[in-house]
Amino acid sequence: MPETSNRMQQPALGRPRSESARRAILNAVDDMLVEQGYAALTMKGIAERAGVGRQTVYRWWSTKAEILNEACAQDAATELAVPLTANSVAVVSNYLAAVVHFLTRSVAGAAYRALLGEAQHDNAVAALLRGNDVLVRSAMPVVAHVLDSDDPAPAVDEELTAELLGPIVFPILTGAAAPTKAQLRERASRFVDRYRS
Repeated sequence: MPETSNRMQQPALGRPRSESARRAILNAVDDMLVEQGYAALTMKGIAERAGVGRQTVYRWWSTKAEILNEACAQDAATELAVPLTANSVAVVSNYLAAVVHFLTRSVAGAAYRALLGEAQHDNAVAALLRGNDVLVRSAMPVVAHVLDSDDPAPAVDEELTAELLGPIVFPILTGAAAPTKAQLRERASRFVDRYRS
């Protein structure tokens, strides 16, 4: 029998990831964050709440921060997506409104804020967020749309993303009142006027 056939017949190492178990773990971490707060989360508690063994949790994630970050990223991908229509001001305004809702009312946003807080004194969590920041990732297609770029990832300057998000995110994170729809539209209009080609 040819060597390639032998390899194809060999079973894969480890068990395949169960989507139902994964979903149960991500739901459990969301629920527990809301009920108990980040500090009270434990891998054991997450496993018990999800109805899976601890070894199942540790097979896929090393820390509670990794689980929470994946749950947050998965929810944020939906919550922060906006249609990229011809009206760039409306696109940016709708996106900023989604960011405000995410940070002030969403369970995923609560997870993001908890991770940001933990990152201030845990280098591993800080590194996790630096490599996979949900707000930066969600902003890139919006900024690319304003710039009329077909390539949202490498072509979009991180400074532009920070310029778009910073004035909205920072006040919320420091406890200020969320901006109104009119303020968001004004911010969107200024951003588009400055960068629309």
